[in-house]
Amino acid sequence: MLTIFAMYCSGVSETAQAATAAAGQGYATDGAGIGADVQECATDVQGCAADGLGIGADGLGIGADGLGIGADADVAAGLIQLTTLVQAIYARVSERHDLTPVQARLLCVLLDGPRGMAELAHCFGVEKAALTGLMDRAERRGLARRSPVPGDRRALQVTLTDAGQQAAAAFHAEIGAELSRLIAPLAPRDREQFRATMAEIIASRRTASQDHC
Repeated sequence: MLTIFAMYCSGVSETAQAATAAAGQGYATDGAGIGADVQECATDVQGCAADGLGIGADGLGIGADGLGIGADADVAAGLIQLTTLVQAIYARVSERHDLTPVQARLLCVLLDGPRGMAELAHCFGVEKAALTGLMDRAERRGLARRSPVPGDRRALQVTLTDAGQQAAAAFHAEIGAELSRLIAPLAPRDREQFRATMAEIIASRRTASQDHC
């Protein structure tokens, strides 16, 4: 569940990065909304998470209240801080696996099996044509392949290669471990309450948007 939350945060980050490029911050964008400069951006995000969010010696900045914010803080502010922490972890782990965050997200989405290009476009919030650059790079690296959908030659589906499967499994395992450490300071009952609340929020949003990514 934490990994799903991280993937959602990654999607939010991709949109934010595209907006940042428009504001002149120097982050390039590609056909899927994220450019080859994402890793540079990820490094900057890590520095921001380490220097600008009051992360303590435990590297997480989680306070006794579970979010590192005061009891009177606005819920939205807490969610933004938590999202930034998750994005920083996601970017850092992606870099360790020689992936951009958007590539890591693609691999995780494909772990459950083949996805159609239209379905992936919906997952990433872009037009099908905008996935071309992302898929070109994934195929050049031998991580994924496109092939015709059986019974529909006009449609394409995307599957992981053996190398992509290994890369996705390794990334998924590490990001899961890292995110589990994020909530480690919480008492068991509080962790379960957090998990249940998060699952309810994600499920309600998926139902509203018909999102199955």
